[in-house]
Amino acid sequence: MHQIDQQIANKIKAKRKKLGITQTDLSNRLSISPTYLNLMEGGKRKISMELLLKIANELNVDISDISKKTDTNLYQDLMDLLGDNLFENLDITNFDVKELVNTNPLIGKALVKLGDNYKKRNQDIVNKVENISGKFIDRRKNSFPGEVVADFIQENENYFPKLEDFASSLFSKMQANNRVGYSSICEYLLIKHKIEVKDLVPDENKPFTKQYDKIKKIFYISDYLNLETKKLYSAAHVAQLEANNIIDEYLNSFSFPSEESKKLSKVALLNYAGAAIIMPYKLFYEECIKQRYDVELLQNTFAVSFEQVAHRLTCLQNPKMKGIPFHMLRADVAGNISKRFSLSGIEIPRYGGACPRWNIYKAFTMPGKINAAVSKMSNGEKYVCIARTVEKGIGKHGMEKTLLSIGLGCQTKYAKDFVYADTLNLNDKKTETPIGVNCRTCDRMDCQQRAFPPLHKKFDIDLNKRGISVYVAD
Repeated sequence: MHQIDQQIANKIKAKRKKLGITQTDLSNRLSISPTYLNLMEGGKRKISMELLLKIANELNVDISDISKKTDTNLYQDLMDLLGDNLFENLDITNFDVKELVNTNPLIGKALVKLGDNYKKRNQDIVNKVENISGKFIDRRKNSFPGEVVADFIQENENYFPKLEDFASSLFSKMQANNRVGYSSICEYLLIKHKIEVKDLVPDENKPFTKQYDKIKKIFYISDYLNLETKKLYSAAHVAQLEANNIIDEYLNSFSFPSEESKKLSKVALLNYAGAAIIMPYKLFYEECIKQRYDVELLQNTFAVSFEQVAHRLTCLQNPKMKGIPFHMLRADVAGNISKRFSLSGIEIPRYGGACPRWNIYKAFTMPGKINAAVSKMSNGEKYVCIARTVEKGIGKHGMEKTLLSIGLGCQTKYAKDFVYADTLNLNDKKTETPIGVNCRTCDRMDCQQRAFPPLHKKFDIDLNKRGISVYVAD
């Protein structure tokens, strides 16, 4: 079997298992024998285009989702890894990386894991040096556990159907005026679990955001938090009490390298369930379609924050009610990406920051306002991207808050359904913003914001002339 066919077979098997469809069931739908399907998924039978179309229809997925030759996320993770100075003399090309992803994706994933472990061990050494010397060493790169969480979420396409079902059933018990309020969640916790929710201004010497006293059965929530965050935390606490088995089932299906990363992933799933309770799938999806994914309007409809809506938009992967495949990321003013997820196909860097031309960074120049742009990757793919800053921190006079930027976007083919594209001229190439992933992996040589030379491209320094950057002579 051709190696690319093997990749398709692996994707079919993964999609089938995710939907809970047995080989026997799918083979009956396809009018083929279970033995033939087993051989096909095992890479021992070739997949015809006719059969591939039938499979895509039965699994309710776009044929491109299972037939595309390159896993862009894995490809970009490897490009980020190989962009390290450690590999600069090996002359590995983009083509070499794509071939590895297409033919041996498991080896590619193994290399990424090795890179993560290398990075973590390096950070551990940094920590020890800091402790011994008493001097601070820059540690702005994302932590290893956080990267594992992103991988776990990405592998599940940020869609956990059993948690969605759980949340929908709870919504029907808590809703009032077509939404779930903070007071109704508190009332539910008191009636169902005899747990009292108390808003409390923390002691300055003992700060906290939330804290549960199991003996007194009191759930304390900091009054420094805004109402939207309080609502999410209280809903997540309900999930912790009632959906623990469901969450553990998802966690046990993934190979975590450490208990730390597993616990962090559990926090992510608890928050996922909390968001699903206050923004139940069917109602949220219907409002998204009606309001054309207007984030600010959705904020008002469900009484939630901008970031909560943006994150929830990436979860609409129910095959029967599928939303626009969005990418979403969150960055700070130093360029560090603390949250990343991509269904749109855009390549988001795994290590360090992204391209400075991304509007997620431009948003810092216009705080609180939505910036919309057409972004064009070096591979020719175009995306409608929006970005807006949000404030995080203590709601108290005199206390400094953290400014973060939230980015959200989709391929331009979905522009007619995305309200923010209305103000953009998608046909005017002059309005497009050429972007890359990061400097190490970007081949664009006409960028004056280039901070590093591109990976695997030789450059010479001419002392008598300079191009638009020190790395471009002409």
